Amino acid sequence: MSTAYKLDRIDLKILAELQRNGRITNVELADLVALSPSPCLMRVKKLQRAGYISGYTAQIDMTKLGETLTVFTEFTLKNHRQIDFARFQEALEKVDSCIECHLVSGGYDYLAKFVTASIGDYQTILEGLVDRDIGIDKYFSFVVMKTPFVKTQIPLTRIFADRL
Repeated sequence: MSTAYKLDRIDLKILAELQRNGRITNVELADLVALSPSPCLMRVKKLQRAGYISGYTAQIDMTKLGETLTVFTEFTLKNHRQIDFARFQEALEKVDSCIECHLVSGGYDYLAKFVTASIGDYQTILEGLVDRDIGIDKYFSFVVMKTPFVKTQIPLTRIFADRL
């Protein structure tokens, strides 16, 4: 449940530190953001209740698990009514291999990221989406050859510090 909560610089520091290490102890976090442990814990709980912290996850090194295929796919829809967007998004969200979906401006409507076992697996997924008649006019696939780096932390203090 989300409640109104106005962020300050300390809250941003807490969020930034939790992005870096979601398993940090409250005592360590309090030290890093210059608070005592009790007020720090109260702020973390407020941030959670307000919906700023949506969860904690483990970052998996996929290269350790074996070969996978990452594909970015541009989708253009046949129609652009709200119901068309909703139908497409609902269908795509049900595809486990689709790990990101963005409604974008420009020459196409959506940019999606798929992680699959193989090109054959990806092809089966796309054929299934097209066969379901969810409004896809066309799509273009971009197979990732190499991923030099992935950043999992958003530079919160750089983006939001001047807005507080």
